[in-house]
Amino acid sequence: MKKIITILISLLMLISLSACNSNNVSENETANDTITIGICNYVDDASLNQIVDNINARLEELEKQNNTSIEVLYDNANADANVMRQIISNFISKDVDLMVGIATPVAMDMQAMTEDNNIPVVFAAVSDPLAVGLVDSLEKPGKNITGTSDYLNTSAIMNLISAYAPEIKKVGLLYDAGQDASTNPIIEAKKYLDDQGIAYVEKTGTNVDEIKLAVSALISEGVEAIFTPTDNTVMTAELSIYEQIKDAGILHYTGADSFALNGAFLGYGVDYANLGRQTADMIYDILFNNADPATTPVKTFDNGTATINEDILNEMNISFDMIKEVFAPYCTEIKTIKTAEEFE
Repeated sequence: MKKIITILISLLMLISLSACNSNNVSENETANDTITIGICNYVDDASLNQIVDNINARLEELEKQNNTSIEVLYDNANADANVMRQIISNFISKDVDLMVGIATPVAMDMQAMTEDNNIPVVFAAVSDPLAVGLVDSLEKPGKNITGTSDYLNTSAIMNLISAYAPEIKKVGLLYDAGQDASTNPIIEAKKYLDDQGIAYVEKTGTNVDEIKLAVSALISEGVEAIFTPTDNTVMTAELSIYEQIKDAGILHYTGADSFALNGAFLGYGVDYANLGRQTADMIYDILFNNADPATTPVKTFDNGTATINEDILNEMNISFDMIKEVFAPYCTEIKTIKTAEEFE
């Protein structure tokens, strides 16, 4: 009888160990299942590329920290709406677990094309997600989408223009009228200039050649400074226009540090490297921590950093110490950068 009891106990222990091992395998398999995300970039430019690089770098960190696996499918639409929709269709056909839309046009198409299948979407660098209808509110997006916004404080840049040149008479507004990111900042810039009694000239373009012509027109009309918001079309053209603007003795004030990297006098706005990392954290929370995009607030950032192009300062014989003193009341941080094609 004792032998029978001993055998039964041994069998029960074996069964228990087997179940535990089975559970452990199941848990490990679940932990090591690969999650797939699709990232679509709107266009090849310094700011947007910086966001993508930092999303990838942060996701790799989170993978290692949490023993998870994420496969990233990446593509660039090169500002072509048809290509953009094809990329999104490919993501859907590959049954990705989440999509990432870099810039407003991509985010809007992703939302429209995922409403039926409810694939989560995280956007990055959407300047005004509420105005374009991506979210119901910044606190509660209310749909399958949330993300990070690079909302631009236009008045802050206008203050810098006036602080440096209190007697300025005419400002040029350079942008692409088809860029949603430029719509409200240009309206706000006009209001500011009207209130200050400063004249302005608007010139627009939809590609590099048109932007170059627009710059020539602004110079011929005698503008003393040029303002551009976070406009991807002008950003793409910056390396082709900055010398023309500098040689005319005009300062180009812009809405992102990437413009300054590519030759503009000043970029004022968010830290896009940090924006990319914060976007990655949101992606991870949705995929692995059951965060609901509909109730995950859109992340906004402080627009207090002015990035000054050191090469432009030297070539135009402008003292950085003087610039720091003049701009200090309007910035939380002032830093310099040298002209280059990409961030290191």
